[in-house]
Amino acid sequence: MKYKLLAASILATLSTSALSATYELTELGTLDGAKHSYVTDVSESGHIIGTANGLYNLPIDISYIDFTESVIENAYDSEEYNFELSDKEITFTLDDIENNDAVFNNADAHSFMVSFLAGRPTDFEYQKLSAVVGIKFDDGNVTEQVLFDEESVDYDGLTRSISNFYNAVSEDGVSVGWSAAPYDKVSFTPDGEDEEETWFTHDFIERGIVISEDGTQKVELVPDFDDYGGTSRANDIIKTNDGYTVVGYVSTGIPEDRLDNIEDNCDNEDEPTSTCVQLLNSSVTTGVFDERAVKWELDEAFNITSTEILGLALTPEDDDDFAFTSTALALNNNGTIVGSSNARYYKNDDTILTMPVYFKNGDVFNFIDQEDDWLSGKALAVNDNDIIVGYASKRIETTLRDQFFYHDISTGNTVFPTGYFNSSSAYGNDINNQGYVVGEGEVGTSENSRRKEAFIYKIGDDKITNLNDLLPCYEADGETDYAYTMAEAKVINEDNEIFGVATKTVEKRDTFGNVETDIEGNIEYESVAVAVKLTPIDGEVEDCAAIEKELYERSSASFPWYTLLLLPLVGLRRVFRF
Repeated sequence: MKYKLLAASILATLSTSALSATYELTELGTLDGAKHSYVTDVSESGHIIGTANGLYNLPIDISYIDFTESVIENAYDSEEYNFELSDKEITFTLDDIENNDAVFNNADAHSFMVSFLAGRPTDFEYQKLSAVVGIKFDDGNVTEQVLFDEESVDYDGLTRSISNFYNAVSEDGVSVGWSAAPYDKVSFTPDGEDEEETWFTHDFIERGIVISEDGTQKVELVPDFDDYGGTSRANDIIKTNDGYTVVGYVSTGIPEDRLDNIEDNCDNEDEPTSTCVQLLNSSVTTGVFDERAVKWELDEAFNITSTEILGLALTPEDDDDFAFTSTALALNNNGTIVGSSNARYYKNDDTILTMPVYFKNGDVFNFIDQEDDWLSGKALAVNDNDIIVGYASKRIETTLRDQFFYHDISTGNTVFPTGYFNSSSAYGNDINNQGYVVGEGEVGTSENSRRKEAFIYKIGDDKITNLNDLLPCYEADGETDYAYTMAEAKVINEDNEIFGVATKTVEKRDTFGNVETDIEGNIEYESVAVAVKLTPIDGEVEDCAAIEKELYERSSASFPWYTLLLLPLVGLRRVFRF
C-alpha cells in the first residue's frame, strides 16, 4: 500500500499559483539498449539533455586474459558460491568463456565478466568499461551523444571504456560536458622483463568539450597547462550576443611535492607513465593538479576567443603542501558564476575546506559562515536575480548532513529552509526567476530507511514540499498505486515545468537486456531510474490514505534508501558531491 502525507501546513507554504495545479508526469524516454535514463539540463527553448546508464551488451575483450591467474579464478569461485546461496547451479565455466564464446551467448557469463572488470578500476592490465553515455531527448526519441569515445580496433562499436558527463545546453542547443580519453590496448614490457604485457592507457584523465546543436562540431577545451594531459571540465553554457560563455575548471599546474612524486615514481619502467600518473591522481583526495574555476568565451563559429581564470577563495602560501581547486558549476545571464572553492578553516589555516562560492567582477566570494559550523558545500545554480541555491554540510545529531540553502547576493542573506525533518540531507539543484527551487531531500524516519524524494520550494516559505504529494495517488483505474516516485528534481523552467528522475518498477533484465526469471520460472522485477517531465495542470491535490506505519512509506514504486545507491548514477548531475 502506498501512503502519501497531506499536511495543510506543508501545502500552505506554496503560493496560490502553485496550489491551483497538480502535476502531470510524462516519461521522456530511455535510450534503446540502456536500463536507466536521467535529465541533466533543459533550456527554456526546450532542448533536453541527460545521461543513460546500464548499457546492455557491453563489449568484452577476452583475447589478452590468462584465465589461469588466481585473481580471476578466485572471482569465479565467489560467483559459484553466490549461485549456490541462491539454490542455483552456475551455468558456465572459465573454460566456456575462454574457448566456447560464453561471454557472447551466456548472460551469466557476460554479467560475471562485466562485474569482474568493474571491480578492478585501478588495475590497468584489464579492460576498462563504462555504461554511462550522454543522450538527447527529442519528442520521445532518445539518441546518444558521443563525447570522446571512438570506434574500437578490437571489437565492433565504440570502446565503451569511459564515463561521459553531459552537463548543460544553451538556448540554441549547443551543449557541453566532459569525459576522459578512451582507453587503448597497448603492449608494454617492464624493465628487466622479456615478455610483453597488455596494458590499457589513455591520453588524458578528463577534458571538457563543446558540441554544436547537430553534433557535427566538437571543440575540446584543452588546458594551457597540459602536462600529463592536464584536466578540464565544462559544467555550464549560455548563449550570448557574440557566441557562448562556458564555465568549468582547468588545470593550471602541479604542486612541487606532487611533481616530485610523479618524477620519482612514473619513470615508464614498471608501468606506462600515463597509468602511473592516473594512479597517483586517484590516490590523493585533491588529485595531482592545481585546478581553477574558468570562463571560456567562444564566438559563433566555436572559436575560443578568451579564457579567464576565476581564482580561489584563499591565497596559497609558499609552504602549502596542497593541490588547490576551485570550480565553476553554473552561471546566469548577468555574468554571475557560482561553484565551489578551497578555503581555509577559520580555526586553523592549515585545514582546507571546500565551500560554496560565487565569482563576480574578478573576485571570489565565500558566503557561508563557518562559525555556524558549516564545513563544506557547493553552489549549484543561480537565477537572473542573483539568488544562489546549493547545499552546505554540518554535523547534525553527530552525523555530517547536507542542508539546502539559498543566498541572495543583493542582501547578503543566506537561508537554510526546513527540510523534510531536522536531520534530512537536502540539495537545491535549480531555481527559476520566479523564485521556485527544486531539488531532493531524504525521507524516512530511521537511518536504514532513508531515501531521496524530490521537492519544490518557494523563496520565502518556511519549508519544502514533496513533489510526490502533488502527483496522483493511483493510476487511472483508481485502485493501482501510482507507478512513479519522484527521486530528484533537476531543472525548473519559467513555466514551472520540472524535469528530473523518477523510479518505477519494471521487469528485471540481465546484461544482455533479456527478462530474468527466478528458479521457478517467475518473472523478476526491479526498480529503474527514468527521466521525466512534470507539467502543471489544473486540478486539486489528492488526499491519499492516512499514514499508518512510517512517514512517506511507499511500496512497489519505491524501495529502501540503499537500493537507490544500487541504481547506477541516481544522483547523476552536472555536480558530483565528492
